[in-house]
Amino acid sequence: MSISKSSKMMLVVTLVLLTGLGLWRFYPQATTSNANVSNSAKQTSTEPKILYWYDPMVPEQKFDKAGKSPFMDMQLVPKYADSVNTSGVSISAAVAQNLGIRVVKAKLTEFADGLSAVGRVELDEHRVYAVQTRSAGFVERLAVRAVGDTVRLGQKVAEIYAPELLAAQQEYLALLKITGIADIDTLRQAARQRLQLLGMAPQEITTISKTGQANPRIGVYAPASGVVTELLVREGGQVLPSSNLMQLADLSRVWLLLEIPENDASRLKIGDEVEAKFDSLAEDYFTGRIDYIYPMLERSTRSVQVRVVLANSKGILKTGMFANASLAGSRRKVISIPSEAVISTGTRTVVIIKEGQRFRPAEVRLGAEKKGQSEILQGLAVGEEVVASGQFLIDSEASLNGVLARLSHDTDTPHEMEMSHDMNMSHDMEMSHD
Repeated sequence: MSISKSSKMMLVVTLVLLTGLGLWRFYPQATTSNANVSNSAKQTSTEPKILYWYDPMVPEQKFDKAGKSPFMDMQLVPKYADSVNTSGVSISAAVAQNLGIRVVKAKLTEFADGLSAVGRVELDEHRVYAVQTRSAGFVERLAVRAVGDTVRLGQKVAEIYAPELLAAQQEYLALLKITGIADIDTLRQAARQRLQLLGMAPQEITTISKTGQANPRIGVYAPASGVVTELLVREGGQVLPSSNLMQLADLSRVWLLLEIPENDASRLKIGDEVEAKFDSLAEDYFTGRIDYIYPMLERSTRSVQVRVVLANSKGILKTGMFANASLAGSRRKVISIPSEAVISTGTRTVVIIKEGQRFRPAEVRLGAEKKGQSEILQGLAVGEEVVASGQFLIDSEASLNGVLARLSHDTDTPHEMEMSHDMNMSHDMEMSHD
């Protein structure tokens, strides 16, 4: 049976329409089915999202795809989204021990508002002695011949011929021989006292009382142990009553005179502790206390002189020596941590706080620093644990800059916060350690 040309055309059009309708009906279902399958695959996938790749040795450099590091002969490591945690770093106890991380607690410590000053050693003027005679005469013998000689307490330093004292001795000896006179004992006692007033030593009076012979020379004895700082006579020289023969200084204790700026002088008080260090005595420290604050102000330097007493039993401190002194000042209780626990980024100061097995940065405000301890004015409480050593090992996988920057940039977008460097390095640090 023959089919006309027009019938053939109608048949083709019908087939095309039927095919298109079938595709239209099938395509939405296939698309929906594929979307469901895709979403299901995404939801059931256990692989976390990769944010970027990086070299653990150069963690601040990010790469968009995997490959070999341009810095080291090693493959790049992926950074996963689920490792981002802005609250800190989670490190196991074993890893922390291997890294040598040392943790200390913030505690209350007694701090002093200290000062630094330069001073010089001077004689303790309370221990300077004048050696003199009370009778006119002549120096017939001198046991001390030069400034700087040392003497002992009670040592005879000179012998003086004194005519007046010789006559007084003879009168005393004459009274000792007289008997049978009323009140003779009173006269003898008065004569003995006169010898003492003229400068004769008690032991010498006892000697002439026993021997019955007057001594033409009387001894002059050192009133204290010390060093001769002035020698004012020579053998053969004449001396007058109450004239100084020499001057002694006891150097077992010395003064350290400090110059304190006018504005700082009010912070000091008598009794404050002072620590002195001498350049010529590198390994020795000397401690003393403020003994006196002078009431006069030095106009040229606008400073107040402060006197500190230092023990010098070994005699190693010499007058004229210069010292660098640290003054304690007033004391107060503060929160403190070891200075090594403090990290300065240039724009802020932070510490790493340990909370369980997590470590997080915290910004702090510092006060004074004394003997390796830093005062915490803000940011820490007593008892909180901070990392004292190993902070930079904690930060070996990622720079602190990202987390530290978030401390002061509250307006960062979520995307910027997510892409900032973080401190959750437990996975990568353990891998690097292995």
